[in-house]
Amino acid sequence: MNSMAQTPLSNTPDSTQVNEALRRVVADQIGPRRPGVVYDNASGIFAVRRVITDLSEARRVLKRRAAQFAVLVKDLHDGTEHYTGATWTGSDRVLKAVA
Repeated sequence: MNSMAQTPLSNTPDSTQVNEALRRVVADQIGPRRPGVVYDNASGIFAVRRVITDLSEARRVLKRRAAQFAVLVKDLHDGTEHYTGATWTGSDRVLKAVA
């Protein structure tokens, strides 16, 4: 017998549950980065300008088909701006938070 036929439908996550789980994962990967937040990591000190969670826009600006978000940051050392899809890690540190 097919094992799929034996699986009760009540144990199958619906699209709402899957979407909420993915939203939480993406939120964790973005971390506390919001427009106005200043943070540092091994690469430098950055001010967040914009956070993009629209899939098509994030994928367009990062030129990656699997991108789930993009963060526009300004490098406070050299003044350049660029998009990043890097996830928030334990080595990232908020220097200035916004309300």
